[in-house]
Amino acid sequence: MSIYEEAKAVITELYEKANLKEGSILVVGCSTSEVVGSKIGTNSNFEVAGEIFDALYDFAQDKQVYLAIQCCEHLNRAIITEREALPFAEVVNVVPQSKAGGSLATQAYNKFEEPIAVEEIKADAGIDIGFTLIGMHLKRVAVPLRLENNKIGEALVIAARTRPKFIGGERAIYNEEML
Repeated sequence: MSIYEEAKAVITELYEKANLKEGSILVVGCSTSEVVGSKIGTNSNFEVAGEIFDALYDFAQDKQVYLAIQCCEHLNRAIITEREALPFAEVVNVVPQSKAGGSLATQAYNKFEEPIAVEEIKADAGIDIGFTLIGMHLKRVAVPLRLENNKIGEALVIAARTRPKFIGGERAIYNEEML
């Protein structure tokens, strides 16, 4: 299976298991170094990032969900997304590069219609490709998802969805559709 096909399988499975809806935001962190079998941060690969981005973006556009691509630690894990996803966000000024932001974030910045960078986001679900630590960009209650499609190239993939917090104690009644 190609990198594109592996990434497409991951996002497809996540979409179904996370029960995402139109307008949901999906955060993705990716070490292309890990995808090609190297240690994170040592072998960034722009072409591999292009395959992964294209698979994720094609799927996201079809399902009308927004991608939020996490930059690497050199840009404090800032987020690159479409302005339409966060029309009132406080934008920061940075243009990711393969060695400062990461290859996937650079691909996103180059390919989104109107890319913006923000310092943080609260996404509905997430895909972590190669242990990039996306948890800081998920809504407060993250629920791990066990994926059958849990590798892209040599990188392990970890996924999560979110749900609203439970409040109110033992007498409260909860909406089962939000679980």
